[in-house]
Amino acid sequence: MDLATIIGMVVGGTVIIIAIMLGGSFGAFVDMPSMLIVIGGGMAATLIRFPLAGVMVAFQTGGKVAFTHTKVESRELIDKIAEMGDIVRRAGPLGLESVEIDEPNLAKGAQMIADGYDGSFIRESMELARDQYLTRLMEGQRVFKSLGDAAPAFGMIGTLVGLVQMLGNMDDPSAIGPSMAVALLTTLYGAVISNLICLPVADKLTAKLGFEEINQTLIIDGVMSVRDGKSPALIREMLVAYLPENQRSEELPEAA
Repeated sequence: MDLATIIGMVVGGTVIIIAIMLGGSFGAFVDMPSMLIVIGGGMAATLIRFPLAGVMVAFQTGGKVAFTHTKVESRELIDKIAEMGDIVRRAGPLGLESVEIDEPNLAKGAQMIADGYDGSFIRESMELARDQYLTRLMEGQRVFKSLGDAAPAFGMIGTLVGLVQMLGNMDDPSAIGPSMAVALLTTLYGAVISNLICLPVADKLTAKLGFEEINQTLIIDGVMSVRDGKSPALIREMLVAYLPENQRSEELPEAA
């Protein structure tokens, strides 16, 4: 569970609601035509840009990363891969069948080593899995970025619709209020949806993409080193290059 996302959205929503309640009635800020323009228009624009299947996958990926994202540190992966190398040297490839591995692609690589697959096949299979995973993250980022861009734009469209309705009914005072509500609330809804939901999730997916690209490449190189029978110390020394420079000195003494 990613508490940062939940806390951020709850705090942001709470601040907006408190500001509304301090200044008047919450009901005055609920307007269905405004919601229809912003949400419906934003979704329509996104569906025009992306295929339906891609949008559905993007929502699943974004929700998973934003709310249930569990970050696996590169150092933990290096430790686990070095442990796998030690097991292979002591018990052979079949010893990996009893190792508990949480990271899916690393677990897949360990199983293929245990099953005796050819090295080139293992690398190609794992690189394909990595590329497909990164592509899903990239598509999710693009869809949420598109929604984040479309929401304020449709908020502006709603503002123009409301102003046109208001100016067209200046002789009817009872129509001015609802038209003005559409004009103002669509801008509010567009800004909130974009800046509190869509763009933060898009940024989180972007960060996840960069992090996972490094981790998945580390896993592939580590699995191939284990498959080639390299020593745990050599594996650790090779993989430590994937760590930020300020963390490398903490890992290297362990290899000595």
